Amino acid sequence: MRILLVEDDPTVRSFVLKGLKEAGHNVDQADNGKDGLYLAIGEKYDIIILDRMLPGGIDGLNILETLRGQKNNTPVLLLSALSEVDDRVDGLRAGGDDYVTKPFAFSELLARVEALGRRGHNESAPETSLTVGDLSLDLLSREVRRGGQKIDLQPREFRLLEFLVRHAGQVVTRTMLLEKVWDYHFDPQTNVIDVHVSRLRQKVDKPFETAIIHTVRNAGYILRPTQD
Repeated sequence: MRILLVEDDPTVRSFVLKGLKEAGHNVDQADNGKDGLYLAIGEKYDIIILDRMLPGGIDGLNILETLRGQKNNTPVLLLSALSEVDDRVDGLRAGGDDYVTKPFAFSELLARVEALGRRGHNESAPETSLTVGDLSLDLLSREVRRGGQKIDLQPREFRLLEFLVRHAGQVVTRTMLLEKVWDYHFDPQTNVIDVHVSRLRQKVDKPFETAIIHTVRNAGYILRPTQD
């Protein structure tokens, strides 16, 4: 893919540039907002990797808003040291397609870039929410509601619930959860999953009349949503 990298930190820029080129991508680069905007508007890219905080009087959100205002729908991945929920929400609502906080692992950044590249070939809008039965997840604000009632979850609990919701009606094994929620590719020989599922049930199931998270003996778990 042809990628534009707009990043003012020379260490980060060099690190990302080297990795992207080694992965076979063609990369243009800019170290300030003015040059980044010039390239983003004047050239055609498959992906733009855009730092939020840039010198030159034009920051990443300015560039993003300008592009979207011109109906330029090139997928944009935002890089930022700003990691609060509100910061991520602001970036995504300004038109960003993904948001990666610093520091980051290059392998994750590359996977996200490639995913955006695949998604860029269709016209579907970015997914911002998930709903099954009376349960809803806002993927931008990380807010969870069941039957209209807000449920406060820790980040790992949210990832666990999101995975169960995406596979609603299917048995999810412990191995799948270890790999996709904990990023483990081995069995740590602990009950970490059982502990987190138990905590999740206390918040998502216990206050309500009907449980939706069920244990499947010798297999794993399944989320069976209630019907409205």
